Amino acid sequence: MALTLTAMRSSREQRAWYWYDWANSGYVTTTGTVLFGPYLTSVAKDAAGCTDDPCTSTLSVLGIPVAPGSLFFYAVTFATLFSAVLLPVIGAVADRRGDKRKLLGRFAWIGAAAAGGMFFVSGTNWQLGVALLIIGNLSLGASLVVYDAILCDIAVPNDRDSVSSRGWAFGYVGGGLLLILNLAIVLMPDALGLDTAMAVRISLLSAGVWWGAWTFIPYRRIIDRPSTGLPPTADMNFVRGAFTQLNGTLRDLRLYRNTGLFLASYLFYNDGVQTVISSASVYGAEQLGFSETILIATIVLVQIVGFVGALVFGKVAARRGAKQAIRTSLVVWLCAVTVGYFLPEGKVIFFLALAAVFGVVLGGIQALSRSLFSQLVPRSREAEYFALYQACERGTSWLGTLVFGLVHQFTGSYRPAILSLLVFFIVGGALFSKVDIREGIAQAGNQVPDIV
Repeated sequence: MALTLTAMRSSREQRAWYWYDWANSGYVTTTGTVLFGPYLTSVAKDAAGCTDDPCTSTLSVLGIPVAPGSLFFYAVTFATLFSAVLLPVIGAVADRRGDKRKLLGRFAWIGAAAAGGMFFVSGTNWQLGVALLIIGNLSLGASLVVYDAILCDIAVPNDRDSVSSRGWAFGYVGGGLLLILNLAIVLMPDALGLDTAMAVRISLLSAGVWWGAWTFIPYRRIIDRPSTGLPPTADMNFVRGAFTQLNGTLRDLRLYRNTGLFLASYLFYNDGVQTVISSASVYGAEQLGFSETILIATIVLVQIVGFVGALVFGKVAARRGAKQAIRTSLVVWLCAVTVGYFLPEGKVIFFLALAAVFGVVLGGIQALSRSLFSQLVPRSREAEYFALYQACERGTSWLGTLVFGLVHQFTGSYRPAILSLLVFFIVGGALFSKVDIREGIAQAGNQVPDIV
């Protein structure tokens, strides 16, 4: 009976854990991916007094002239680089405390408040928009560090791939559902008696409410577990202890060769994935000549197919192992990016078909990378290592976009720019092939799953 009750509690916590993917994905899709970038740019242009197109006026940011069209990207870059420094400290603190559930809730609600506060960004108030964007993105990153670490508490090694995949799938559904509702508001504001700006502001508010409200489910149902394996410290010494622990992690990482090798491979292939995602709309609009309506439909399609992809690759991992599933995914990414280079202009059906392929492998590679890394993390240091995982990803995620931008600048075409991203999948795949998963799991002191 004890085993049955334990299994029931674990299953209940897993279902609650999925809801945080559902919750934060509303912010990721509606705010981060689709609406806030263009909206903040329009506010910045009004503040700069732009009357011509392209706008030649600038804003003064800490005495530095900044083009209104670049403001959003600079804000995201700042938040990304700052999080690369902040998140490892947060992860180390989380490992020294026994309240990951509470930390998850606090970071989520701070981020949700910032997301909801974007409703008040209007007129020429770009400063508020930048501040809220930075707070929202930092809070999201911090909450995901804790969220990913909780996976190790609620799922045994044999179940991690399927649990992680279901979480990603759930997130795609939640993010996609809110995005569809908000796009209906933004694309048809007259039916509700709104102007476009107010429709966008209401949609931004909804993303904050969505994030904060759904977070109550994991907050109420996940159980806090006491920290094990780390020396207890007083609250006032948490930060100092965290920096000490982080320094030890960076030294100890060389003892876990396969963990470090996997992390290096992930940095490359994930950078390729993220750059494909961020550049797809520009490629579709500027190189292939598609309208905004087509691009929006493509984003929705990727969300829907991503749900299926996460579940499908979870099944593949259960039968063939996560390593084989990720390798298969990388091969598909290589082929799909190559096909993207040859896409004909104006052929919507080919563009949508390729987007569907990207959606399938996107959900799979993200979910299984998380679960596989969780197997390679030393016990009781999950948040610390997932913070390093997140921080390294964010600290290098500018490289793919930089390469993409430079190739376009020198060639004058987006086709060779998209093809240049193959190098990230090739290098990442080569490094990944050298990871000995079973040896790495054993080195980390964890139970080796039946299938890896």
